[in-house]
Formats: sequence, C-alpha cells, structure tokens
Amino acid sequence: MAEDTLLEFPCDFPIKIMGAKQDGYAQAILDVVLRHAPDFDAATMEMRPSSKGTYLSLTCTVRATSKAQLDALYRELSTHPMVKVVL
Repeated sequence: MAEDTLLEFPCDFPIKIMGAKQDGYAQAILDVVLRHAPDFDAATMEMRPSSKGTYLSLTCTVRATSKAQLDALYRELSTHPMVKVVL
C-alpha cells in the first residue's frame, strides 16, 4: 500500500469542526471545506449548537479523494482562528 491509511479512496469522510458560535463561523468553515473539496454540498452541512449555545459543531461529510486532500483540509481547519477542535 503506497499510502499509510486504512481508507480506500474515494470515500465519504465526515469531519466535525467545533468553534465559538459567532456570525460568519459556518460560512468561513464552508469556504475552507470547499477549497479542498469543491464538490461538497453546503446543504448537507450539519449544525449543532452546544447546550448553552456558546459553541457550534459543524459536521461536513466530504467526498475524499486522497489522504493528502484530507491532511491539507485538517491542517487548514485546525489552524483557523475560529476553530477550537477538529475531529
């Protein structure tokens, strides 16, 4: 196996992104996701506020085509100033 991964590409891969609930957060995350997965359907983004409404969890299931694509997406999301956690 050339790549060090158990995934077979292409595959649907859910990414959970958590950050403070603020104006523009979901759109900013969507912009990052679309840069790495241009075929992502924004209508499928799941949003869940935390129990106190302070944080917002976004789940984006992207059609992953390579480990490099996922690595780049995780890297950009995890360094984004609005993002607290990427799972």
